Amino acid sequence: MHHFIDRRANPKGKSLGNRQRFLERARDSIKERVDRSVREKSIKDGGGIPAEGEKVTIPSRGLKEPRFHHSSKGGRRRHVLPGNKDFVVGDTLKRPQGGAGEGGKKASEDGDGSDEFSFTLTRDEYLEILFDGLELPDLVEKATVETETIGTRRAGLTTAGTPNNLNLVRTMRNSLGRRIALQRPSAKSISDLEQQINELEEIEARTPDQDAQLAELRQRLEVLERKRRVVGYIDPLDLRYDTYVPEKIRNSRAVVFCLMDVSGSMQEREKDLAKRFFLLLHLFLTRSYEHTELVFVRHTHHAQEVDEETFFYARETGGTIVSTALEKMKEIIAERYPPDEWNIYGAQASDGENFGNDSIRCKTLLLEDLLPVCQFYAYVEIVDENADMLLNNPEVGEDLWQNFREVKAQAAHFEMQRVSQPSHIYPIFREFFLPKAQGGQHAGS
Repeated sequence: MHHFIDRRANPKGKSLGNRQRFLERARDSIKERVDRSVREKSIKDGGGIPAEGEKVTIPSRGLKEPRFHHSSKGGRRRHVLPGNKDFVVGDTLKRPQGGAGEGGKKASEDGDGSDEFSFTLTRDEYLEILFDGLELPDLVEKATVETETIGTRRAGLTTAGTPNNLNLVRTMRNSLGRRIALQRPSAKSISDLEQQINELEEIEARTPDQDAQLAELRQRLEVLERKRRVVGYIDPLDLRYDTYVPEKIRNSRAVVFCLMDVSGSMQEREKDLAKRFFLLLHLFLTRSYEHTELVFVRHTHHAQEVDEETFFYARETGGTIVSTALEKMKEIIAERYPPDEWNIYGAQASDGENFGNDSIRCKTLLLEDLLPVCQFYAYVEIVDENADMLLNNPEVGEDLWQNFREVKAQAAHFEMQRVSQPSHIYPIFREFFLPKAQGGQHAGS
């Protein structure tokens, strides 16, 4: 039978095994808090999750593990405590009133209370819980673009090299082996021999045997010192140097285009819902790619590339021509993001309104220009909170929705959904990226 021993170092002051068991036991409560925390995050700063982790607070109820303890309502006890002046052996005592119950430090009107427990999730733990069970679609995963750069890698050891590449551990190991094999005298053996010689030299009237012993010791000392000089502590034969060879390093990088309608019909509620979806997409892709960039494109009757602050909070009025945003995305890709070097993703949010026959132009741009170079494209239509008919019937919609349904029928990596409130964002995001064997049918399919 094989036995595997986990020798990974625990974090300072923590037990890795206990922490993993705790996270598993409280996973539902933690996941609920993590899902809530994404609402107020910024996108470009990595979702607002600091490198040292994210503080999470969950109710302490249900965190305690089962354990055995003495019950105050059962069992028989026969003992008298020292110093007792009121009772003797054999007296019968009434059991204390009350029983087991739950206490708490927080005051409440009905008398019930529960402490809260705060701890810090590492960034990796936070993202793992947030995106539990999600993966890139198969079509995207197979087409991941990687660029090559020239780096170096370790290629063993050599007997020649520069001092800064000297491998001290291997050099000292070779030196020790050589000294043992050649029986190089140690400093202690020479010191002991010198001490014996000094003791004999201090004797004023030495016997012939002592003189012979002294001569022999001096001869042995001379041999040891000569051998110690010949067999050096470190020899050029012992030196070993790390060697490096050039190597092509594959780097994966992605760019996420965030497109949003900012005309007068897109109010703060609609922008907030769009921001949450863009945030989730950015966090998810940063786990799959070493380098991820964001491009913000906002549009009314014309489109422009802006920073995140302007994208979400600047006020602007005008008509609605969605194709201008797609044209702008096409232009930026041609200027800065060659498809053979970048994995390109698109995310678009709109309230579904568009001018005249522009929706046909949008369909053409997507099918002919953008989707052929995109790994994945998601369209989220934000509807009124009371528009139950639109949410439940994907066949009903404005011209833009209908044309995008035709796009979806022809492109497997194009997804579309409708949302009306924050609670819809995370479920549709999970539906986009669930493995196809697990995911259900998307709206518009």
